[in-house]
Amino acid sequence: MRPLNHFLERWVPSSLVFAILLTLVVAILAFILTDAGPVDVLTGWGEGLAGLLEFMTQMALILLLGHILANTGPVRKGLSALAAVPQSPLMAYVFVFIVASFASLITWGLGLVVGALLAREIAIQARGRQMKVHFPLLVAAGYSGMVVWHMGYSASGPLTAATPDSFLAESLGGQLIPVSQTIFAGWNIAAAAAVIIVCAALFALAAPRKNDPVVELPAHVESEAYDPAREDVVTPADRIDASRILTLITGLALVAYLAVHFAQGGSLTLDIVNWSFLALIFLLVRSPFELIHLTKEAAANVGEILLQFPLYAGILGMMKATGLIVVFSTALVSIANPTTFGLLAFLAAGLVNFFVPSGGGQFAVQGPIMLDAADQLGVDPTVAIMAVSYGDQWTNMIQPFWALPVLAIAGLKMRDIIGYTTLTLLGAGVVLAATLLIVSM
Repeated sequence: MRPLNHFLERWVPSSLVFAILLTLVVAILAFILTDAGPVDVLTGWGEGLAGLLEFMTQMALILLLGHILANTGPVRKGLSALAAVPQSPLMAYVFVFIVASFASLITWGLGLVVGALLAREIAIQARGRQMKVHFPLLVAAGYSGMVVWHMGYSASGPLTAATPDSFLAESLGGQLIPVSQTIFAGWNIAAAAAVIIVCAALFALAAPRKNDPVVELPAHVESEAYDPAREDVVTPADRIDASRILTLITGLALVAYLAVHFAQGGSLTLDIVNWSFLALIFLLVRSPFELIHLTKEAAANVGEILLQFPLYAGILGMMKATGLIVVFSTALVSIANPTTFGLLAFLAAGLVNFFVPSGGGQFAVQGPIMLDAADQLGVDPTVAIMAVSYGDQWTNMIQPFWALPVLAIAGLKMRDIIGYTTLTLLGAGVVLAATLLIVSM
């Protein structure tokens, strides 16, 4: 893996540069492959910049709320208890991956932070028990849980397809695709289980042997958690901010709303996912003081999403305005058939993910193309949606964008973990490709 590490370290730019370069590439392709002129391309880009503002907010909230939830007191205590479970280094690597995978199936924002925090907590407790664990492998296992996120509760593509008036509505002919046909389809659940089993086995095989050198967690690193005692409670306003009553009332009100929503036949959408996590946060925090503190910490991880999503929206605007979407979908149709479409869409999505590392942003750019191609070939749109979902989560294993929060928590660099996450890429790739071929037969 050393040559790959060296190449990526030297040549992989920031995710913002990826978004800018992709904008330029799409503009050039529009000039070459369509009849659009400079004004058409520029107008399509400029008018498209604001096209995903609602979706951008939904994605930013998923990451923000996931980070806050993972750092609430009860969740941190739960992670500390979980960290005591592994009794050997090999068990620790496998355990971190499995827990991070299930957390990612709940929400990718939670999975990212839980994986990193659990890896660090296990390393701290292992140090106290004189058990040597290879910290980069622990962190890689925590990050690798993201390889199943787009198959779970916060999957942006399937949830967008189930959301009324979303940007996929036109490509779906105004119809909605319920999550029972995507996220909760039997074949998707089976595929997620298979990916977890295969990748867990790979982490067991990658574990350092008895006499192999390991890189342990630095001795100065300790657990960190919010301490209410740090707040100065002096005035009546301070006492209100330190009280649990208002946050508890808000949390219960959100729970009541969600119960009414589902009782009246409401569906699972991006908004409902966010409000369910917001409800949990309000119920678990001990005061507005704590919630404000956790929000400030989490906000640092949201900035890049807010900056880059308008660029993705501008790319989508260019592609629609110039007809480039039709050109791409026609090209895919020309080389695919109903059986191979899912596999080819998966591989294409894995490639596009290098340039559009956000799952939501990628769906904005690629979703309409794949749905149009699927319609021309007579392929079930659920196959197109899940193929793009699988491709997005797949190459996240060697794309550094979403690893940044994990690496920041762990104090590592991408080159420290990419050799191990490449194993996840290979194992998951085989399972996901096979799943799409089987479903398409």
